[in-house]
Amino acid sequence: MHILMQAAADAAVNQPHFPISATLVYVVGFIAAATIGSVAWYNSKRPVGWEDKERPDVVPEVKKEETPGVGEPK
Repeated sequence: MHILMQAAADAAVNQPHFPISATLVYVVGFIAAATIGSVAWYNSKRPVGWEDKERPDVVPEVKKEETPGVGEPK
């Protein structure tokens, strides 16, 4: 048992605890989720109290189709 504990301690000291690539994936994913969520929120029906607010210039306007997925492709 002592050998396993020593091996685990040596591995913890010699190896990085969390890879940089995993951290970058989390950071980029959070930024993408926040951006996509903001665009979706601004293009949805406004909540109570926000009906008269204008859309920010950086948020693109997404047009709704009457019958999405029906008919000839554009």
